Amino acid sequence: MTAIPPAGRVLPSSEGALAGPGDGPRKRRFGKASFDSVSFFVVFLGIPLALFLIFVIWPFVQACFYALTDWSGFSAEFNVIGLDNFATLLSDPRFVNAVGNSVMFGLFIPLVTIVIALTFAILITVGGSGKGQVRGVRGAGFYRVVSLFPYVIPAIAVGIMWRLILDPSNGLVNGILTGLGLDSFESFAWLGNVGTAMPVTMFVVVWGFVGFYMLLFIAAIKGVPSEIYEAARIDGAGRWRTSWSITLPLIRDNVQTAYIYLGIIALDLFVYVQALNPQGGPDNSTLVMSQQLFRSAFTEGKFGYASAMGVAMAVVTLVFAALVFTVNRLAGGRNERGRR
Repeated sequence: MTAIPPAGRVLPSSEGALAGPGDGPRKRRFGKASFDSVSFFVVFLGIPLALFLIFVIWPFVQACFYALTDWSGFSAEFNVIGLDNFATLLSDPRFVNAVGNSVMFGLFIPLVTIVIALTFAILITVGGSGKGQVRGVRGAGFYRVVSLFPYVIPAIAVGIMWRLILDPSNGLVNGILTGLGLDSFESFAWLGNVGTAMPVTMFVVVWGFVGFYMLLFIAAIKGVPSEIYEAARIDGAGRWRTSWSITLPLIRDNVQTAYIYLGIIALDLFVYVQALNPQGGPDNSTLVMSQQLFRSAFTEGKFGYASAMGVAMAVVTLVFAALVFTVNRLAGGRNERGRR
């Protein structure tokens, strides 16, 4: 006779034992790491980390060390002088002026660029007709292509091109203004006047970057479901209300990233200012930290002092990034509490 198993138990089959009511899923034990997993971590983690340590962290460590010396950069001899270079920075009027100019660039260039880029991105994606399907203005594809042209031109070429356009004698800008009857601009030095050198430099930088960040925001807005905009339209929200209450909150992370990148570029800005005003502009009105660093290292032969400037630039950049992250997080926290 075949024995009948008690209730709650199942006889094991030839394929393997079946789990009873109280048994949980069995944990799979992993053996030694396979070649695929090891090679994956080496290629995608080990090599990039090694390159980052060699070409980013190690040079920065070297710069921090040379900032404590009086190394001239052209000899193997130097003396360790401690924090004297940093103390000199605080009393150097040219460097203090350069820090002020860099801060001005860092405040206005990201703000103006992002506002213009966002405006164009919204117009091209959702700023079209208020009836029917949500779409951008007519000819949006053409505007996308044209707006990217300034960004694909190398920065040094952009600087030299605008320097020629703004030339006081044979420049295109003065020629157009003079042709319109504004004779006061016949020999006006846009880059040689203290009142116009910095605004013109900002304009050139914004002109070069606004197209790229416009495309970045277009891609972000395209990721927003169109049903959200259609629902806002049904509720009677206008373009301004939709942009402020829907578009901006949903692409806030993209705006934050753009602001940080633009801020870092604006705090450096060496290529543009060197091409437009190699000497730092009239009365050093466009002199930036990187330009003063280059002058101290390669013109005056003070590599130790220039290294201290580089460390100061890194600190200013990190502080800027931290401020942007903090402001964005505080704003996000308030919004989340408001939704609750």
